[in-house]
This record gives sequence, C-alpha cells and structure tokens, in this order.
Amino acid sequence: MNSHNLNFCLFIFFLIIGPSLQGQEFVELNEVDVSNKKDPFALKKLKDIEGTSIYAGKKTEVVVVENTNASLALNNARQLYKRVSGLNIYQNDDAGLQLNIGGRGLDPNRTSNFSTRQNGYDISADVLGYPESYYTPPAESLEKIEIIRGAASLQYGSQFGGLINFITKKPSKKKGIRIKQRSTFGSNAMLSSFTSIDSKKNKFSFYTFFNFKRGKGFRSNTKFESRNIFFNGIYDFNENFDCSFEFTGLNYVAQQPGGLNDRMFSENPLQSNRSRNWFSVNWLLYNLKLNHRINNYNTQTLNLFALDADRSALGYRSNRVDQLDPMIERDLIQGYFNNWGAEYRFLNKQDILGIKTGNLIGIKLYQSNNVNIQGPGSDGTDANFDFYYDDFPAYQNQSQYIYPNLNLAFFGENILYINEKTSITPGFRFEFIDTKSNGSFSKMLFDGANNLISDTTIISQDTNTRNFILLGVGVSHRKTNEIEFYANFSQNYRSVTFADISIVNPAFSINPDITDEKGFTGNLGIKGILSGKLSYDINYFYLSYQDRIGFIQKIQQDGNVKSERGNVGNARIFGFESLLEYILLKKSERGTKITTFLNSAFLNSEYISAEQNGIIGNEVEFIPKANVKSGITYSYKDFSGSFQYTFLSQQYSDATNSLESNLSGVIGVIPNYQILDFSLSYKKEKYSLESGINNILDASYFTRRATGYPGPGIIPSPRRNFYVTFEFNF
Repeated sequence: MNSHNLNFCLFIFFLIIGPSLQGQEFVELNEVDVSNKKDPFALKKLKDIEGTSIYAGKKTEVVVVENTNASLALNNARQLYKRVSGLNIYQNDDAGLQLNIGGRGLDPNRTSNFSTRQNGYDISADVLGYPESYYTPPAESLEKIEIIRGAASLQYGSQFGGLINFITKKPSKKKGIRIKQRSTFGSNAMLSSFTSIDSKKNKFSFYTFFNFKRGKGFRSNTKFESRNIFFNGIYDFNENFDCSFEFTGLNYVAQQPGGLNDRMFSENPLQSNRSRNWFSVNWLLYNLKLNHRINNYNTQTLNLFALDADRSALGYRSNRVDQLDPMIERDLIQGYFNNWGAEYRFLNKQDILGIKTGNLIGIKLYQSNNVNIQGPGSDGTDANFDFYYDDFPAYQNQSQYIYPNLNLAFFGENILYINEKTSITPGFRFEFIDTKSNGSFSKMLFDGANNLISDTTIISQDTNTRNFILLGVGVSHRKTNEIEFYANFSQNYRSVTFADISIVNPAFSINPDITDEKGFTGNLGIKGILSGKLSYDINYFYLSYQDRIGFIQKIQQDGNVKSERGNVGNARIFGFESLLEYILLKKSERGTKITTFLNSAFLNSEYISAEQNGIIGNEVEFIPKANVKSGITYSYKDFSGSFQYTFLSQQYSDATNSLESNLSGVIGVIPNYQILDFSLSYKKEKYSLESGINNILDASYFTRRATGYPGPGIIPSPRRNFYVTFEFNF
C-alpha cells in the first residue's frame, strides 16, 4: 500500500471511530501568525482551523486590504498582491474591471487557474466548463483576500493554482447606521464613487455597497462604465446559529482598442486601429449560508449559491492586427451562464486515543447549463450586441452550443496533532464530472473572389463522463511559537473548457483531440517571525503538469504556419518563493514607523515530453525566471507613504518559445519590465485622503499577448497615471 492510500485509510478510520472516542474539549495549538497586536505585518497566515475549513500544513497567504497602501479604487492588482510570492499579473486596464493573475506557469487570463470565490462560494462563470472570472469585487469593499496554493485542490476544487477567496467587509457589531463615501478622481477622466452602508438592529445586521466607475482609458478608442451593487444580510438566531443572504450585481460596458503587433507597439504603444470593439458583462450572484455551531466539538455550514450571468464580445478580429477595419460586419460572441450549487461541510474536533484531531468532511453538488453563440454582429460602430443573420447569411464564424455540466464532489481532511509541535493533515477529494456539448457550427468554402461555394452545418453532440480521486497530505512542525516548517503534496486536475473546443478564432486553430490536464503540486517551506521585527516565508515548490494545454506553431494543410491550441506535452516547474518583511524603525504605537519588504520568486521550467518536435527542453510559457517586488513604507501618526518597485524578467507566450511575433501578435516574447509606484494617505476617524502615482517612470511595457478579446495581439499596459481619493464616514 503506497503512502497516499495509507493517508486516505487513516482519515476514514478516524472519521468512523471518532464519535465514539470523543473526550475532553479540543484545544487548538498556537499558530504561526506573521502579525501581532503591536506590530502587525501586512501579510498574515490562516489558522490551522477557521470555521469549517482546515489549513494546517498548507502555504496560505492573507492580504489585509487596509494595510496594502494600494490604489483601491483602481483595483490595482500589482499593489494589492505585492506581498504574495510569485504571482504573474496581466495589467491592461487602469480601472481594475477584471482580475488576471496566475503563478507558477499558470495562464493569468481571468484568473482561470484558481478556484475563485467570494465569502466561500464560487463566482466564476462555470467552475468546470469555463472557470474564468468576469467579476472581481471592488477592493474598497474587501476586508481581506485569502490565497491558498495548489494544496487547496482537496477542499475547493481541483485547480492547479489553488484558491482565491475574497472576504467582504461585515456589518459592524455596533447598533445604528454607518455610511462611508469614497470618491476617486484620476488620469484619463477616471471617476469612481463607492458608497457603503452597514447597520445593526437587534438580531439583524447588514452591509451593502454601490460602486460606480467610468473613464476613457489610457489608449484611444477606449472607455468604460461600470455599476456594482452588493448586499449581505445576517440574522443571528442565537450565539451558535446564524443565517446570511448575499446578492451581487454587476453591469459594465467597455470599448476595447484591440491588440497590436510588435512593430505597432514599437512605433506607438498607445495607438489603436479598432474603434468598433465592445465588451459587456452582466453578473448576478446569489448566496444563502447557514452556520451552526452544534457544540464545542462540532460545527456545520451549508452554502447555497447560484449565478445568472452573460457576457458579450463584439468587434472586428482580423488575424493581421495592423489591417485597418474595413467596416464590415463584426464578430459577436455571446455567453449565457446559469448555474447553481450546494456545499455542505461538517467539522469535528476531538481527542482520539490521546491525539488531538480535527476532522472535516464535505460534499458539493454543482450543475450548470450554459450557452455559447457566435455569429455576425452589425456593421455599425456602437455597442449593439444583437445578431444579424439575415443581413449577413454568409458569415463564416457561426456556431451555437449548449453545455450541460454536472459535478458531484466528496472531500475530507483530517489534522492529527502528533504532539504539541507536529501535525499531519491527510486528505482526499472524489470528483464525478459529467460534461456535455450539444450544438452546431457552419463550415463554409469560398473561391478566390470570396464567393460562397458551399455552406454545411455540422451537428456536434459529445458527452464526457469521468470520476477520479485526488489525494494529498500536509505536515507542519513548529520548532517554537515563532518558527514553523511545513510541507504538502496534492494532486491537481483541470478539465477542458468549452472556450478550448468551440469558439472560432482567426488568430489560431484548435486541436480536435484536446483533453483534460492533470498533475500534482508540492511545497516545502519555513515561516515565522524573528525578534519581533522580521517576518519571513520561504518555500520551494515543484509542479508536475501533464497534458498541458498551450500554443504551438504548426504547419497547416495550405502550407501556412498558424498557432494551434492543444495538449502540448508534460512539463515540470520548480523554484523558490520568499517574502521578507522587516520593521526598520518603530518608536511608538503612533510614532515614526518604517517598514520594508522583499517579495521574490526564482523559477525554472521545461517541457519533458511532447509529440511535436522542437518542444522538449523548451521553457514553459508565462514563467518569468525572476519575479521581484519590493517596497518601503513610512508612517507617522495618521500619515503614511509608500514606494513599490516591480520587476519581471522575460517570459514566453507559447511552447515553441518563439522570439519573434507572428502577424496577429499572439505569440512571441513578453519582454522584461520594471515599474515604480508611489502612494500617500492621511487617515482620520471621520475622513481620509489618499493619492498616488502609478508607473512613476512612465515605462512603456506590456504583460499580455491576447489570443482573443480584448485583442488579438499585444495589449499595452497603463503608462504613468495618478489618482486622488476622498473618504468621509458618517
């Protein structure tokens, strides 16, 4: 019997015999927390047990939003996640409408390689079929952001990246009504208004906000307008039982300037030759949560959630991005996402034969019925998201698919405290996945004069049913209360998305034999606090990625070379990640305080097997070998100021490690870049003033080569910009 099966059997054994051996009240051991009451550091760690979740032996990071000194109204991810090691961030808008982060070689596009949640429930389009996040909570509404790396796959889904959980602010425990108003003005006609209200009366309390944003963007042919509303109501039946209801609504429309090729970017990175490209999102989220603390030993939660959403992408998308828009019909892609789910968790704390344990079991049911339609849009210039089949019957990129998905997961983890210093956390996750694809697409042939020769509608019906078990284990050893060694291993899995198989894109083709990805993640690290001044978390990770999906350059039947998306091969990614945060000076609680941090990741990667020649030995895409963020913060009483430096080395965008761009700008090198940011704040109880300059040195750079919208092609990043925020509390 191998070690993974042994861990699984141990868990089941303790789960079965546990209730009969329940003894004295469970006492949690002291945790390693990179904060304390007098000298809080900006980044914290999760406790071994929080609510009905187990985090022992995992690499966890908690971003305390109010301690980041970030430009919150802009949702500036580079600043919000500056202390989270190794993250690769797409930076292509100056309003933070979408979050695009990855790490360890994972594609940052819409954070699709993480399980993305808000207050513990899923918020992405479709957890299995299309795990992209079009909705990102405004940073001004957040209390903290919890991040768990690959080992989170056992409790929160099988993704390689792990978990990102946005925790919104909660209602104040004080009776009465409190109102907060934040108004932000910035470069490029940026305007943001954030209004929040929290109140408590008797057993009922609520927190709600409304966020409005608009701006022109930093490139021509760019503008956006966004509205976001949120409500969280909590009713406390008693001190051990409460019920909460959440509603989230988002609507935004953005004009997109399109992508560039390398020559265009070199000539003028702010140029645009696309004036008719638009993007729209409507997002409605619902959540009902029951929390029940049965007694000192047992706690249970039930999460019911649903999504009703759609997104539309409209524009002219030529494979040759420097081609001027001929003002013909535009390509329109519409997606409708309707899903619901239920997740039940039960946590038991007890002594078993003198060994303290924490036992978690859970079950999740998830069902979705999504629709994706592609066809001809209007030949106008406005944000008209209607199809025009009758006006353009010979339009080539026509398809319509329905994707019914069903997922049933059963998971469990168990903490065994061997002694006062050491714990072992084995776990498992069983997944049943049933994905279907029912639809059709048009296959049209044209002669040299662009006359239609034939038009064939091809019907496609596919079913893919699979089930599997993911295993993992974590180990934690606390040498002292301020030093912890940790190690973990977890298997991962990522299913093929419907965007991988059904959307027609002129910039690339899709391999019809594309299949799911699988692999595992391992971490080995040390974290703690030294002399009350130095907080550190240093770890080595290894990620095995099998059947990795990516892009290669492939010769087509007509002799042309075109990017193809498919299973490139097996890859390994490994490296060191570290965060060091040091208090240089602290005279008193409200006196002068100077802190500095260094966040660095040094990675290596290679493809170790591939079917196509020229891939083995290549570096894996989306991996800068050096990823460094550093900064210094000065504070005195109510005033604080910060500098932040960011450096990422060169990275590739396709598995063939292409150095030069193609006509569409989709493949090629993403050059190294370095950015310097500055922020100031002055905060009182009733009001505050925040300001800053992002990209002080006005660097011209890009972080993304988009394969579809908002491209295709190079998507430039924001140049120097500023903001100022006024906050009033009533």
